Amino acid sequence: MSSPAPTSPQPSPAPERGGAPAALSDVTASDSTLRRFLHGLPGVDAVGLEARAASLGTRSIKTTAKAYAIDLAISMVDLTTLEGADTPGKVRALGAKAVRPDPSDRTAPATAAVCVYPDMVATAKEAVAGSTVKVASVATAFPAGRAPLAVKLADVREAVAAGADEIDMVIDRGAFLAGNYRKVFDEITAVKEACGASARLKVIFETGELSTYDNIRRASWLGMLAGADFIKTSTGKVAVNATPANTLLMLEAVRDFRAQTGVQVGVKPAGGIRTTKDAIKFLVLVNETVGEDWLDNHWFRFGASSLLNDLLMQRQKLATGRYSGPDYVTVD
Repeated sequence: MSSPAPTSPQPSPAPERGGAPAALSDVTASDSTLRRFLHGLPGVDAVGLEARAASLGTRSIKTTAKAYAIDLAISMVDLTTLEGADTPGKVRALGAKAVRPDPSDRTAPATAAVCVYPDMVATAKEAVAGSTVKVASVATAFPAGRAPLAVKLADVREAVAAGADEIDMVIDRGAFLAGNYRKVFDEITAVKEACGASARLKVIFETGELSTYDNIRRASWLGMLAGADFIKTSTGKVAVNATPANTLLMLEAVRDFRAQTGVQVGVKPAGGIRTTKDAIKFLVLVNETVGEDWLDNHWFRFGASSLLNDLLMQRQKLATGRYSGPDYVTVD
């Protein structure tokens, strides 16, 4: 990655859409055309994909660029709490941390968002009021996605009505793995419509359950065709979450989708990204695969809960030359 540069203007958001862009509208005309398109995508060279991801992960980042990368990563974090034991107090504390990650250093950037369950959206909204921090809400019967469509849409509408800026939905993995692509497509377009004009939509594939890289590529294109503003790896609730290889594959998909349609879609790896070293590896993947257009929290996010603490500790070490240890940051 290059050295720090002046802050550039915020990229223009992707056009509001619910369904395939005009350039590819014919492929979603029927179940058969959609299936033909998805199964006509080039097969993934698993060995080549993993080798490239591993190679990019060895890139060395020097001190000045590292400081820039750490601040960029902090600004891309969706600070997340998705537990049954979540309380209003915990969400308010999370919101305060998102707005001012390091109370002792006002130069530390705010995070991109806080991500909570729908019933905590209003509390989170109050906690980040007046800041740049967005409120994201998981929805559609997260994390399993096993509910009737009417229930999923009610989940979304409740979160949007409470003030959610972003909706993180889960696809029906059972339908996808059974080859019922049209059902998945229709659910995504319905959720996109329920988001209205005020909320961006992130579509979670749960890549650890899709089994193959070919399935991840198909899911990526299916989500984008249906109107996703972001495609997201995982819920963080299964054994295999974001990896450099599956994120690289999704970055290649958004790059190729924009080349064909002119529509830019964001990417969010989530789950298992815990250290500054991990985060920088992912930023190198972004820079080398899709370039600077995606090096902004409007287009790239980290779904994380513990990552922020390590970023803050490494940031403090760069600034002072010493490592303060875990007591330097608040416990989530």
